[in-house]
Amino acid sequence: MLDHCSISHKGSSTCLAFTGVHDLILVVGGIVLWSRSFTPAAAQAAASSSSPVNSLIREALIEGRTAEDKYEKDGYAVKWSFVNDLELIFVVAYQRILQLTYIDELLATLKNIFVKLFEPFLATFLASLHAATSGSAIIASGQSAASWNFAKAFENWDAVFDRILHGLESKAAQDRKARYKPVQISIEPSPPSDDMSTIPSQSAETTVDEEQIARNVQALKNRLRGKGARGGRRGPGRSDIGSGRESLPGSDSDTPVKRKTKTKTQRKWGEQAPTESDMASLDFSYEKPGDADANRGSLDLNALVDRDSLGTRTQNGMYEVKDWEFGLKDSAADDMISKALMSSQTSKPTSSSGSLGALGSLFARLTGSKVLTEDDLKPVLEGMKQHLMKKNVAKEIADKVCEGVGESLVGKKVGGFQTINAAVRLALSNSLTRILTPKTSTDLLLSIRTKLSAPLPSSQQRMPYSITFVGVNGVGKSTNLSKVCFWLIQNGLRVLIAACDTFRSGAVEQLRVHVRNLSMLGVNGATDSKGRVELYERGYGKDAAGIAKEAIAYARDHDFDVVLIDTAGRMQDNEPLMRALAKLVATNNPDKIIFVGEALVGNEAVDQLTKFDRALRDFSAASGGVGKQRGIDGMLVTKWDTVDDKVGAALSMTYVTGQPIIFVGCGQTYTDLRQLRVSNVVQAILSD
Repeated sequence: MLDHCSISHKGSSTCLAFTGVHDLILVVGGIVLWSRSFTPAAAQAAASSSSPVNSLIREALIEGRTAEDKYEKDGYAVKWSFVNDLELIFVVAYQRILQLTYIDELLATLKNIFVKLFEPFLATFLASLHAATSGSAIIASGQSAASWNFAKAFENWDAVFDRILHGLESKAAQDRKARYKPVQISIEPSPPSDDMSTIPSQSAETTVDEEQIARNVQALKNRLRGKGARGGRRGPGRSDIGSGRESLPGSDSDTPVKRKTKTKTQRKWGEQAPTESDMASLDFSYEKPGDADANRGSLDLNALVDRDSLGTRTQNGMYEVKDWEFGLKDSAADDMISKALMSSQTSKPTSSSGSLGALGSLFARLTGSKVLTEDDLKPVLEGMKQHLMKKNVAKEIADKVCEGVGESLVGKKVGGFQTINAAVRLALSNSLTRILTPKTSTDLLLSIRTKLSAPLPSSQQRMPYSITFVGVNGVGKSTNLSKVCFWLIQNGLRVLIAACDTFRSGAVEQLRVHVRNLSMLGVNGATDSKGRVELYERGYGKDAAGIAKEAIAYARDHDFDVVLIDTAGRMQDNEPLMRALAKLVATNNPDKIIFVGEALVGNEAVDQLTKFDRALRDFSAASGGVGKQRGIDGMLVTKWDTVDDKVGAALSMTYVTGQPIIFVGCGQTYTDLRQLRVSNVVQAILSD
């Protein structure tokens, strides 16, 4: 059944108190016209500021961050529908585990009947709200809303709603019964037969001696042996079949003769077999004593860092990575749309291969003083969607962004060419900026130092700051983990790397090489970083959650500041591996869970992040532990240098999770780590 239903008025600054979990109709300014809660738990959940409907308003409607036709929060699914003419929003909330098939039909029916019954009242009420145009518009709207008696105006609506809901629930119940109705097969008993041949015959007892039994058994063995041999390389010939030879008792000579396989001779290197010393010299599995000093001289440390991509140090001595620059010259990105639009007004129009050039030509036809309508903007928004998809934005995200831009432009009055240019650029830029702007702090170093400097009781030992890196296979988790480790070392922190990828061959050895290289790189002029980075590993085939727990305890006892937990790559649809990852999160409750994804991923970004985040939340809650309901806290996008200005993956990832992109990886050295600025990403997406 449903949990809550209500009707309210929407506005530019909608802020409402969720009063239940079933259906909601909103009005401008967030005024709740009518609502109903069906369960005490729904009413209690509705009273909190973090209710599902409040989250819907805040994250989906205001921030414009949802790529689906429903919103899910804390075990509830929320669906909604707008009536833009009357500025109404209808919201229905129900438990996500319930598969209610009539929700869409319920919303459509409620919307149509409610508008038909109360349209005069709603139009008058809306006009009174719009009349408040002074500086105290909010106060005036509140006083005007309080003076209206909604209970009297909608006194008959409860009965209408009950009839609608009861009818749809009854229809859904009948559909379920019809779908799962068992098929009854009637079997009529057959009349007794007069045919005596159908009566089972009672054979007389015959005496079978031991010799006959032995012959029968042997004949059966020979027959079975013959069937098995036909599938192999040697089978009985045609003359053997039906000759009766298989029914004869077998003899000792019938047993198959096992051929002696010729053993492969051992490979020899040179004229003589290698000695133990030769074999030891060819064993590169582990470093031998004294090799570290030898490798220090042979290893080119300049190949590990790129001096041109080194970060900068602040006055406080903090090491900051560089910002990613897209290399756009001067204000080319700012004038890109203007140039594309102006090209359509020249005497000799030139065909533009860029999608925004075509978009500009469409806007050029809308010159003159007029009010933009949906029909006017439809071809423009289609061109905008194609442009975003060419920038590697997922199709679902491009659809939602264009819908938001269209809603902000419909009804605007334009008076000339420049006005249209400014309107489209401002609407698209505002939408992209709102999506990409972080909702939480991206200063990872500040979070680390805050935890390490927090006061503790004398009896409690300080815990290190732990970061878990998760993602699909082959995106570069271990490589970029080492880049983050280099950044932390440069800021004077001691780092312990936990090798929790116990599945992939060579994963532990790869981290061991990174630790060796990082220990050779100096900090602030020092010759090396020994003692600042170590590797904690327990080999392969072990429980990753247990290794991470041991690593955090080891870091606590040995005064490490940060623990970087490397995990095995896994596909988002592999439920057993996702449960194992959720167990690691629930057991150790890391301070940050960073999803590592590729900049080339495109449409797959939505599927990967959605399923990773949902699996972590659902499975971590089911497995218990201290890290319940943990999701992704941030993203690290790799291979950023391979996409040029096609940076749509950043928009898709941020749109899906609402979490910031902390770093981007852009090379193969330890200094190839960058920070993203929202303005730079918006610039790259708008560029043609």
